[in-house]
Amino acid sequence: MEVEVKLRLPDSETYKTIISLLSPFHIRTHNQHNNFFDGVAGQLSSKRAVLRLRFYNDQPTTKCIICLKAKAVLVDGVSRVEEDEEELDPSIGQECLIEPNRLGSLVESSRIMKRVKDEFFGEINDVQGLGFVCLGGFKNLRNVYEWKGLMIEVDETSFDFGTLYEIECESTEPEKAKEVIEDCHSYGNWDLGKKKLE
Repeated sequence: MEVEVKLRLPDSETYKTIISLLSPFHIRTHNQHNNFFDGVAGQLSSKRAVLRLRFYNDQPTTKCIICLKAKAVLVDGVSRVEEDEEELDPSIGQECLIEPNRLGSLVESSRIMKRVKDEFFGEINDVQGLGFVCLGGFKNLRNVYEWKGLMIEVDETSFDFGTLYEIECESTEPEKAKEVIEDCHSYGNWDLGKKKLE
């Protein structure tokens, strides 16, 4: 079970302030492209599940992660979700983007896709009968920081309709992590001359 704290930032200025304040604690930056899939009859979404291909376009290497998220619950900015991931050859991932039904052919080689077939497609035994559609996706620039014992991720997410900004943190103590992140976020709204992150 992944437990994640999420906090939406109101605008680009707050985002810039936060990444400036956190810059001494910067670990890495990821250039991500996320794509989401469902069965043609909504087999996953009807059970509150999400199948995602995430491409990391971090030079000089790229990688692709296939992920199944299920049973998500979001309460007061704390997300609890079952998440299962495995690495996939990026060239195969690109083929699945072009032809989503290619995902069905991965049942024998991918633990995630075997789970998808077994848990969401019922009695269908022929992998060719597993129909998938791509629901679209978004690009994400993720800056990762290590601060106050937490791994903080600050995202700039680009959708067709605009750009959103968010802070995320996975934690085994989500309520405590939420307090720390909200404290960090508050610096974006107050007089920065009187405060600095330590």
